Amino acid sequence: MRIMSLRYAVLGLLADRPRTGYDLARTFDGSLAHVWPASHSQIYPVLARLADGGLIRQSASGPRGKRIYEITRAGLEEIRAWLRTEPDHGSRNPAFLRVFFLWLMEPDEAIRFLEDEARVHEATLLEFEAGAAGSPSDREGAWAFRLALEWGIRYERGIIEWNAWARDQIASMAGGAGFEPASPLRD
Repeated sequence: MRIMSLRYAVLGLLADRPRTGYDLARTFDGSLAHVWPASHSQIYPVLARLADGGLIRQSASGPRGKRIYEITRAGLEEIRAWLRTEPDHGSRNPAFLRVFFLWLMEPDEAIRFLEDEARVHEATLLEFEAGAAGSPSDREGAWAFRLALEWGIRYERGIIEWNAWARDQIASMAGGAGFEPASPLRD
């Protein structure tokens, strides 16, 4: 599913304005890094497939082989059709899977894991808040960008709040008699 979503991410970015592969990579590194990261080595093959399929075209070229791509009418129709489909909510989340198995760790290890996770989400929240403070309001689609930023901000705040609650739960259970990590080994 990753390739398909990358395809639509590229189409959406080109619907905003023509861009080079390098411009797309910079956008993925910046505003889309927490939503859908993509590297140069992933973007350029997608650009080639989209061009072969008539969904984008090279609109200009520049020095050192620079190619500027723009979306075609077929590409715009393709992304609009994709937007009307049901999203894939079955995404994998390795951190969430680890939480499911925290019962196998010592309480202090589980709390340290959650503290590390909290720091990651706090840093991401700061990036989203900085993006919201400097988000352009004069671009077409700026309202959707703002909605996405607000989703990110609220999501990160919710994860941070849950994380603090989970650490409190572990700490209170660890203070109780007989709390030990489970041992799945049987003699």
